[in-house]
Amino acid sequence: MATCRSHQMDAEHIFWASAQVVLPSLCWEWRRAKRSLGYGAVQWSGSLRLAHRVAYELTFGPIPAGLVIDHLCRNPSCINPMHLEPVSQRENLLRGTGVSAQNAQKTECKRGHPLVGENLIVTNVGNRGCRACKRLRDAKRRAAR
Repeated sequence: MATCRSHQMDAEHIFWASAQVVLPSLCWEWRRAKRSLGYGAVQWSGSLRLAHRVAYELTFGPIPAGLVIDHLCRNPSCINPMHLEPVSQRENLLRGTGVSAQNAQKTECKRGHPLVGENLIVTNVGNRGCRACKRLRDAKRRAAR
């Protein structure tokens, strides 16, 4: 029994030793295998896991069901538990820099109409649109008939 616990402690020591503190960000940069987008990868408990998820679980326990781990530092190879937060997939996407996040941050449509209040249309799948532009499109469609 003591051997099993000793083996786990050795594995944890090796895991944490596989990172290097980067200044001034205080990110703990994963220095072993990485996946294509820069996320650390580690063989853990018999399966290939993302290193930041292992770091979170070693520090705080299981990741709550339905949540993903967001890097508050925006560094995918960071395993500093203080830089990791469980959030919904939607929240993680909106915090990022991808197309979804960029569109969510827009305050006006491409014609300059505000995307707020009565002018904002939200579809049943969550897409946002401009009511003024929709009126213009509908008017053009009617005129074409």
